[in-house]
Amino acid sequence: MNQVLLKAEKINKYFGVTHAVKDLSLELYPGEIHGLIGENGSGKSTFSSMLCGIHTISSGSFNLLGKEIKPRSQVEANKEGVAIIVQEMGTLPGLTVAENIFLGEEDSFMHGIVKDSRAMNKEAQRLLDMYGFGQIKASKMIDMYSFEERKLVEIVKATYFNPKILVVDETTTALSHDGRQELFKVMNKTKENGSTVIFISHDLDEVIEHTDRISVLRDGVLVKTFQTKDVTTDDLKREMVGRELDNKYYRTDYDGTISDEVVLSLKNVSVPGEIENINLELHKGEILGIGGLSECGMHEIGKAIFGASYNRSGSVTLSDGYEIKNIPGAIKHSVAYASKDRDNESIVIADSIGENIILPSLDDLSKHGILSLKKMDKFAQDYAVQMSTKMVGIKQYVSELSGGNKQKVVLARWIGKGSNILILDSPTRGIDVRVKADIYGLMTELKKQGKSIIMISEELPELLGMSDRIFIMKDGKFNGEFMRNRELGEKDLIAKMI
Repeated sequence: MNQVLLKAEKINKYFGVTHAVKDLSLELYPGEIHGLIGENGSGKSTFSSMLCGIHTISSGSFNLLGKEIKPRSQVEANKEGVAIIVQEMGTLPGLTVAENIFLGEEDSFMHGIVKDSRAMNKEAQRLLDMYGFGQIKASKMIDMYSFEERKLVEIVKATYFNPKILVVDETTTALSHDGRQELFKVMNKTKENGSTVIFISHDLDEVIEHTDRISVLRDGVLVKTFQTKDVTTDDLKREMVGRELDNKYYRTDYDGTISDEVVLSLKNVSVPGEIENINLELHKGEILGIGGLSECGMHEIGKAIFGASYNRSGSVTLSDGYEIKNIPGAIKHSVAYASKDRDNESIVIADSIGENIILPSLDDLSKHGILSLKKMDKFAQDYAVQMSTKMVGIKQYVSELSGGNKQKVVLARWIGKGSNILILDSPTRGIDVRVKADIYGLMTELKKQGKSIIMISEELPELLGMSDRIFIMKDGKFNGEFMRNRELGEKDLIAKMI
């Protein structure tokens, strides 16, 4: 690996007064998978976004095979041979699967001023079939498919033209086990073709298993680059945070401290094609975990409870007899929901931190229908600080934040609202170990306050470590229930998933 494929020299990026990436220089070689890790806000996604044309460089240069590249969009980056699969949703609604795959390449299917949609669909379906994703139909609207299926489309979109550099930015957190294996096959094929993969992930075991070298960023600075064979996860954590990190962040109690008081009841809740006849009771001060394989229906339960599902039948009732039928009713009656699809369903990405935090609490903050800007700013500031959000200030746009800090904004809005029931779907998806510890600590504190939490998660250690009770779903139904127990292990949960 003597030849340099990509040379990044003194890369800097400023967002206002925030210096997100600082004089970062890095060399990538042909035929390697290069891990890029760091805490939320360390600069890894910002660095990759500049390489892929999502953000502009403040200063510095990228040289690909000796030629300087300055992409101003993802389409331009693709033409230079650089592609990215992003953490959040990377497909565009309102377009077909084929139109998403060939976005920016429509000229290849034009006859004069007429687009040959049939030829585009045929070529897109050939690619989908070749990748093993034949269950996805090229001519269908992308909106018809799940978050994970749309990620599979993104894999095709990013790699069908054999890019020289492929950035995989926290993509595995959106995929099931099978989906991850398909992604790893694509990464290995890219490597075998002599190209380079930049693999960004908070799962350090995954990084060590699938990379050749690993670079660690901290506060926008490149700390160190390792040969993967020479490091352990503890080595990487120490470099990420600058000190030893205590891994014992899960709950340590097993005394079954759940109130008999039922605060939420689901009776025969169904959503066609998603979940069927779901019955459960949530108790005061309980953390109720719901797990399963990616397409088991568990993510739909959160939406159904919050009144966000279409064609829901059955009843979702609170302890005072109020039946939740829509989102405004849920919010008014102290129910909160944090979606797995954070950017599209949990926050307003184009608004500021402050505007996002105050949004559910506007009625509470108004006096005789009049809102005080000073009062709103103080409210947002207090809860952003309480959640230790890394920010320039509450006027900063949420789009500029890392995944972990976006999640802190989501939680800040509901903590500020004073919600008594919180539905948290994949609460630590794409979040580093230190922010995970913060969120687990918050959940434990909310439990002590008598708040009730439904935690939907694909992470088995998280379910075992934080839940008082665990329901496992399979094919849209509950297939097992477990009480918190020291002896309960991952194999017990897996047995009910498959």
